[in-house]
Amino acid sequence: MVETTLPEVNDSAGFQAASGCSDQALADLESYRSYLADWNQRMNLIGPATLDIYWNRHAWDSAQLLRLAPDALTWADLGTGAGLPGIVLAILGKDRPGFHVHLVESMAKRCRFLTEVVTGLQLPATVHQSRAEDLSLAVDIVTARACAPLSRLLGYGRPYLRLGADALFLKGQDVGAELEDAAKSWDFEADVLPSLSDVRGQIVRVRRLGRGR
Repeated sequence: MVETTLPEVNDSAGFQAASGCSDQALADLESYRSYLADWNQRMNLIGPATLDIYWNRHAWDSAQLLRLAPDALTWADLGTGAGLPGIVLAILGKDRPGFHVHLVESMAKRCRFLTEVVTGLQLPATVHQSRAEDLSLAVDIVTARACAPLSRLLGYGRPYLRLGADALFLKGQDVGAELEDAAKSWDFEADVLPSLSDVRGQIVRVRRLGRGR
């Protein structure tokens, strides 16, 4: 059964208690936060105000996906932007043999940021400057956060799902309307799971995606 009680993740200690991460992973997440703060002064990566709630809004919101797919080793994060959730997943999976995250982003300047973080923190991740739907990677899980409405996300994720991936898409409180809209164009099976970072958040898990209608 998926947890529904939201843990208190207001700081790094709260994050470590909720996630069970190592001290090294926590240090890497602190470094990632510093990268975000630095680069955010030059380009729009995340809302500046969300740096103050980084541990819950960004780190824990991303990390919770690992609970839904604990055995998954390969991930593709579509339209990753600032690296959320992909960078967080790569940090937490850094010491797991075979763990790898594909960070898919079409904007060159964001890819430069992602490459600096991946290189600086020596993460098990590959940056792909590409449109999500133009790649076809064999992964266990395809994910996305704040990337596009579900109807478009299914199109982006279809090449990965066709190769056997499941999808975990982080969504907000309007997920019901998105599912209804997506059903007009796609034949798919999905369930909706509660977020552990925000009572308004939802996670759409897609296990099967048929042809668009």
